[in-house]
Amino acid sequence: MAVPGFTVGACILLLLHISSVANYPNGKVTASCHGMTPEHGHTPRTDPAHNVSVSQMTFTSGDQIKVTLSGPEFKGFLLEARNAEALSGPPIGSFTLIDSQVSQLLTCEDIQGSAVSHTNSRKKTEIKVFWNAPNSVPNHIQFLVTVVEKYKTYWVKIPGPVISQPNAFPFIPTEATVAPSSTLPSVSHLTKSFSASDCGNKKFCVRSPLNCDPEKDRGCVFLSFTRDDQSVMVEMSGPSKGYLSFAFSHDRWMGDDDAYVCIHEDQTVHIQPSHLMGRSHPVMDSRDTLEDMAWRLEDGVMQCSFRRNITLPGVKNRFDLNTSYYIFLADGAADNGRIYKHSQQPLITYDKHDVTDYPKNIGGSRSLLLLKAHGALMFVAWMTTVSIGVIIARFFKPVWSKPLFGESAWFQVHRMLMLTTSVLTCIAFVLPFIYRGGWSWHAGYHPYLGCIVMILAVLQPLLAAFRPPLHNQRRQMFNWTHWGMGTAARIIAVAAMFLGMDLPGLNLPGPWKTYTMIGFVAWHVGTEITLEIHAYRLSRKVEILDDTRIQTFHSFTVAEAEGHAFKKAVLAIYVCGNVTFLIIFLSTINHL
Repeated sequence: MAVPGFTVGACILLLLHISSVANYPNGKVTASCHGMTPEHGHTPRTDPAHNVSVSQMTFTSGDQIKVTLSGPEFKGFLLEARNAEALSGPPIGSFTLIDSQVSQLLTCEDIQGSAVSHTNSRKKTEIKVFWNAPNSVPNHIQFLVTVVEKYKTYWVKIPGPVISQPNAFPFIPTEATVAPSSTLPSVSHLTKSFSASDCGNKKFCVRSPLNCDPEKDRGCVFLSFTRDDQSVMVEMSGPSKGYLSFAFSHDRWMGDDDAYVCIHEDQTVHIQPSHLMGRSHPVMDSRDTLEDMAWRLEDGVMQCSFRRNITLPGVKNRFDLNTSYYIFLADGAADNGRIYKHSQQPLITYDKHDVTDYPKNIGGSRSLLLLKAHGALMFVAWMTTVSIGVIIARFFKPVWSKPLFGESAWFQVHRMLMLTTSVLTCIAFVLPFIYRGGWSWHAGYHPYLGCIVMILAVLQPLLAAFRPPLHNQRRQMFNWTHWGMGTAARIIAVAAMFLGMDLPGLNLPGPWKTYTMIGFVAWHVGTEITLEIHAYRLSRKVEILDDTRIQTFHSFTVAEAEGHAFKKAVLAIYVCGNVTFLIIFLSTINHL
């Protein structure tokens, strides 16, 4: 029933939705219209392998000219026509598609159909479209195209032919058309591992486990900040074959966050600043703000470091480090420089911290307290209290038939356990809504199943309050309805728990969680089968043959006494096993 919201850490690098040509397989790259540059964090190639050709070199207003993009196989493209004498200006004219299966029109700079892009990421070698000359048009038009071969291999603003109006003066180029390759900051190789010896003394450290040392423990997730006058040295380490990342955030939600990613690619590590915009893939930014970058790969552990000024006036998307933020750490897979969803729930600091302040040694959690409480309460309710209550109602009526506070003892215990289940369910149900502030549309079927369980958990005690007397003709209908709703609630609750264990808000580790839950189900079903078999054998044992019918002894016979002792022993063993399973889950939740 959890409705886990996306914290910033949970969403760091979550969706492959970058504002770029290659990372939009559907070609909706309007965000890249002006610069025509994919924000992949890689340097564009400067040796164009693709060609743009036109059907004629002169034009007048109203003409339609065929434009062809051809060359080696490519996946994405963005084609525009610009004023050849002002290439940084807006697109000119509009396009008409020839094959809408491979190309589509975009609206750039509020000009409908002023650019063309791909419709899918399938490989292609040729694209043909028509360019329509507008009524008011410059004397010279040049076609520009950005081509993406793969995520890290692309060409920006490949210059096409210049077409001119018949009476125009000859065209003289005034500005470069291919985006120059930027000079990247130098990156060195670390010669030794980071150390946690100065944590809390000279370094501000975030660690998981709290007192781990990356120099000694390969499983240590480590992030440190060391202030040096007006700059901060950052060190990050952790087990990862794809990428490691951390982010600063003003709150626990995704959007407007300052993130840094270390990406493993081709036996090297690229260190990349980025920023998060809403619930989207991080947008890679320039590395010009980073200095002294270094990295190290050894035994499945990635380490990277860099220096950054505390304040960066005029630099967009970079936060000042002398302010308190929540800090998030995440890791995940990467392929050819392209990063994918983090492999586990990110580590989140409990509070905001100023990393330039006094050195500290802090930890974090991979699940927030409200979601931990939600999971724990649901496990208690639907693993333990309801299961024991059902077994008592089904098998212990003759065992605990003596009155207790006006009712049979078995009924009082059953009612107490079931009311406890309903109360715990109601409390747990509201916690994710408090955390998220509403419904989560990204939790799959879990919240829907949870709502059904919640409804049944409320209806069951209400139905029981109107239970007909024992010999009333409607009593049998009540019994079947009560049993059916309860059984449905238990089955759906188990299904919801299976799904909830994998959600980002809790995400219990392992495949062991699935096996443990299967073990619990088998333990409960096995106990019920054992008691059913025992009840059947006992009923046969105490039957006597009369002249006309078979009667069952209701007196407390020796056989019944032995049967009651057996049931009590089975119940004790079952409760011990049930509580053991519960403790395993609660302990795991506590250590997230």
